[in-house]
Amino acid sequence: MKSRINLADGERQAFIAKSEGEKQAQINKAQGEAAAIRAVAEATAEAIRKVADSIRQPGGEQAVQLKVAERAVDAYSHVAADATTTLIVPSSMSEVSALIASAMRMLQTGRPAA
Repeated sequence: MKSRINLADGERQAFIAKSEGEKQAQINKAQGEAAAIRAVAEATAEAIRKVADSIRQPGGEQAVQLKVAERAVDAYSHVAADATTTLIVPSSMSEVSALIASAMRMLQTGRPAA
C-alpha cells in the first residue's frame, strides 16, 4: 500500500514538473517573440527618424521629389510590361510634377493634400 502511495506521489510530482517546464518554455518563447517585435519596432523608428532628419537637410526635399519620381516611373514601367493591363498615362509631365508636388505637400503637412 505504501509503495503505491509513493508511486502515485512520484507520478504526481513528475506531472507537475513536466507541466511547469512546459509553462516556462511557453513563457520563454513569448518573451523572445516580444523582444524580437520590440527590436524591429525600434529599428523601424530609428530608420524613420534618420529619413526625417535627412529630409530636413539642404536638398532633402529635392531628393524626396526625385525618389517619388523614380518610383512613379518604375511603377509605370511595371504596369506597362503587363500586356493584359490598360495603362493610362498623364498627357504631360506637368501632371506628373503636380502629383509629386501633392505628395511633397503631404509630407510637409503630415496629411493628404487638398
